[in-house]
Amino acid sequence: PAAKVEKKGAPQTGLPMLTLKAGKQTIKAQVAATDETRQTGLMHRSNMPPNEGMIFVFPQLGYHAMWMRNTLIPLAVAYLDDTGKIVSIHEMEALNETSHQAKGPARFALEMNAKWFSKNDLKVGDVIGGLEKAPKPQ
Repeated sequence: PAAKVEKKGAPQTGLPMLTLKAGKQTIKAQVAATDETRQTGLMHRSNMPPNEGMIFVFPQLGYHAMWMRNTLIPLAVAYLDDTGKIVSIHEMEALNETSHQAKGPARFALEMNAKWFSKNDLKVGDVIGGLEKAPKPQ
């Protein structure tokens, strides 16, 4: 079925920022730590700079899942445990509502441009640094 794009949508702005370390890269991540900001995520964006992304902070450790409703750019998501260790990485197509579920209990999800993790040689088991500065989820 063809994906629908809601007309009213606009990208989120004004979110808190968090600097993360992934291998040799520094990431500027917008923080989605409330139900509302997590639900909107990166919807309605037409582009995203190379080392920018969004970190989703979940209230509980769990098998969280992401999809790409109203998301116009292809993304990769890495699910992270409480320590920032990558438990799984998934490539996601724009405007595709297939659910991509963490392969292990996750506290965070880091969305970056498609193929970002593979281009930067990051794999399951690697650790993303800086998450201790993330705000508490609401």
